Amino acid sequence: MVQRVIFASPRGFCAGVERAVQTVARALDLYGTVYVRHEIVHNRHVVRELEKHGAIFVQDEREAPAGATLVLSAHGVAPDVYERCAQLGQRTIDATCPLVTKVHVQARRFAAEGYRVVLIGHAGHQEVVGTMGEAPEAIVLAESVADAEALSFPAGTKLAYVTQTTLSLEETAEIIAVLERRFPEIRSPQRVDICYATSNRQRAVKEMLPEVQLLLVIGSANSSNSKRLVDVARAGGVEAHLIEDAAAIDESWLEHVETVGVTSGASAPERLVEGVRDWFCERGVLQIDQSRIVEEHMEFRLPVELREELSARGSA
Repeated sequence: MVQRVIFASPRGFCAGVERAVQTVARALDLYGTVYVRHEIVHNRHVVRELEKHGAIFVQDEREAPAGATLVLSAHGVAPDVYERCAQLGQRTIDATCPLVTKVHVQARRFAAEGYRVVLIGHAGHQEVVGTMGEAPEAIVLAESVADAEALSFPAGTKLAYVTQTTLSLEETAEIIAVLERRFPEIRSPQRVDICYATSNRQRAVKEMLPEVQLLLVIGSANSSNSKRLVDVARAGGVEAHLIEDAAAIDESWLEHVETVGVTSGASAPERLVEGVRDWFCERGVLQIDQSRIVEEHMEFRLPVELREELSARGSA
């Protein structure tokens, strides 16, 4: 029977997600009708809430009308998306996380300097699609250690690597180790690409693992950073489950469990955490603790396009 629940901290919204969600909300205030390319962040609850306020989500910019206001998601897009938006006369508001933009810039710079760029990431993830679009002829994807071992380049090829921002630190380190062993001259980014929020949330999970028998990670199934939190727990020998919200908790998971850990991915709103807390309280759990390892104070300004419009209207 569960006696104690420990909530990890930091958890939930990171600065990039907060910026992206606020971007859509403020754009709706300004323009009334706003289209959003792909999910603004990978959380269905957030998407549904914005839809209630009038946001219209599309998979492709060509699904939005010519001349529409279109918000680009936090995951970033390839350059050809901007070109098509311009051709359609759409007003774009770029909500790409600044840390993702940094990876795009680095990949583009490496390619411009004549490097073949190894992108460590997951195929099909929107962030990876956008980064590869910066220089498709120069970038090759490596998803695993096996991929890194299988890479082959002509002699004398200049190599560099960048990474998706939401990966597991350990898994990424293993892939980088293979690249550096096989290609000793490979260049690395000036700074680690995995974002501070991803690192902090993984570290918070690791810190609590000795105290828990089960970890619940609140996040959507398409959230890369949320899935990595599950991976981190399982790698540490603790069973873990990814849940959308409290309704997804299976009580059979709790058999023979005294202490449960709870965290949430970087795109999960705090109200979902509160729902899980209430779920346990309703079942008689009295000991609810917080495990805090670091304070986060990172903030990102709203996109410049939005700031300029807000300033012009005197509502910044």
